[in-house]
Amino acid sequence: MALDNPAFSRNEAFSRQGAVATAQDMSAQDLKELFDQPATLPDREVMTYDDAVMKSALSFGLLLVGAAIGWFTAATLPGLWIGAGIVGFVLALVNIFKKEPSPALILAYAGVQGIFLGAISAWYEAAFGGGIVGQAVIATLVVVGVTLALFASGKIRASKKATKVFLIAMVGYLVFSLVNIGLIIFGATDDPWGLRGADIAGIPLGLIIGVLVVIMAAYSLVLDFDFIQQGVRNRAPKKYSWTGAFGIMVTVIWLYLEILRMLAIARD
Repeated sequence: MALDNPAFSRNEAFSRQGAVATAQDMSAQDLKELFDQPATLPDREVMTYDDAVMKSALSFGLLLVGAAIGWFTAATLPGLWIGAGIVGFVLALVNIFKKEPSPALILAYAGVQGIFLGAISAWYEAAFGGGIVGQAVIATLVVVGVTLALFASGKIRASKKATKVFLIAMVGYLVFSLVNIGLIIFGATDDPWGLRGADIAGIPLGLIIGVLVVIMAAYSLVLDFDFIQQGVRNRAPKKYSWTGAFGIMVTVIWLYLEILRMLAIARD
């Protein structure tokens, strides 16, 4: 219970004795009026769609700047994008588990992750033929646009059952990815894609899994959009617009990388 929390118990406003004393000094009608009053924030301090869009645009803008740096330095400064990938992973974990959103850390994640994306995209472009990055970008934008349009029209919504299935699928995909990486690192398979390169009825397993992952990423976008929608409806503090922007950015990056890998497997 909140009243047993030391941070609250040291404060007279949250103590049981203080609450009893206050209640004794107030009539039943006064108490009813007090508890019926909604806890609201001034309009300028609450989350809005415009604010979420602006913060998302700022984050993706910085991501693109980082991507340009990574693209043009991929061949000459390989250590830069490798380090950016590691730092980006650490910042992603920090932002995910941080209780309060930090604009500085979210923007830092956007910048360093952009460097990694730009460099890895340049590698895919050189290894699997020109145009693969453009195709992946267009496909990513299409998935994001269609998902947003369906969500805005009310055609798709987040639900407890679908979210539970999504989380189970995410855990399964994470286990598969870790096993696959282990097989590649320890030389248990000669295929550079590991288990993803195995054929099922003439179709690479990586393509089948890729389609499922794209569907998972699309539902993750639905969860991100739903978070923003609920935050606006509940008049959440303005700072949580950064959380919504971060969630969308992580999902779009994941979606882009999966589509890029699918296209590479198909070309390979």
